[in-house]
Amino acid sequence: MSDSADMTYARYLDLDRLLAAQNPISDQHDEMLFVIIHQAKELWLKQILHEVALAQSLVRAGDLVPAYKSLARVSRIQAVMTQSWDILATMTPADYLRFRSVLGSSSGFQSDQFRRLETMLGLKDPKFLVFQADRPDAHAALSEALASPSLYDDTLAQLAAAGLPVPEAVLNRDVAQPYTPSVEVEAAWLEVYRDTDRWWALYQLAEKLVDLDDALVTWRHKHVVTVERIIGRRRGTGGTDGVGYLSSTLQRRCFPELWSVRTQL
Repeated sequence: MSDSADMTYARYLDLDRLLAAQNPISDQHDEMLFVIIHQAKELWLKQILHEVALAQSLVRAGDLVPAYKSLARVSRIQAVMTQSWDILATMTPADYLRFRSVLGSSSGFQSDQFRRLETMLGLKDPKFLVFQADRPDAHAALSEALASPSLYDDTLAQLAAAGLPVPEAVLNRDVAQPYTPSVEVEAAWLEVYRDTDRWWALYQLAEKLVDLDDALVTWRHKHVVTVERIIGRRRGTGGTDGVGYLSSTLQRRCFPELWSVRTQL
């Protein structure tokens, strides 16, 4: 490590390595944009995972108010990521088709960081592990997230700790399995939303979680529109049904009772 007196902007940010990481395979002008957009998303995902991990540790410890800052920061990052689809959309179908073949079977569908984020928020699906078979560290990180309580599991534990009626079956469930919505959990959240003064800390936490879920759905929707704009209804490079698969993800909710409770108010 260099002495701080000798530190430069480039050395601090490791710019030589960072700026050498863009290596388009074709000679097509627009492939550079495609590479940079996706690398930037992965960098933002790294920061999001950093923030969610902190927020989860705070929630688990019962420190709800300090967790708000990290969760709010994640929502802001999600907004930037969603806006980046507009930059990618400046690439026309003809532009993309000139270099699409060099992508082979690679696809954002395989992003371990995105799958780890989904998992940490509660959307658990072990089938995505297969895409990390050649990357031991990524495989281990995703496996750990799958086996650990999600942010929502920790939030529900705090509901119970506050004295709200969360069923033991929910609190003691196998956290490696996908979460199943519960009418009893919805009823507990209904108490929070009907008496926000009494349950202010939990109410604010709930709204921060809805912000995350809302932003995730918004990101997914913009992804669908951008993909359809560029490749129409073609199959995705990773073998998925392209727009069809992406559209199906719009129904996913990380915190289902925080949405359904709104109907009961």
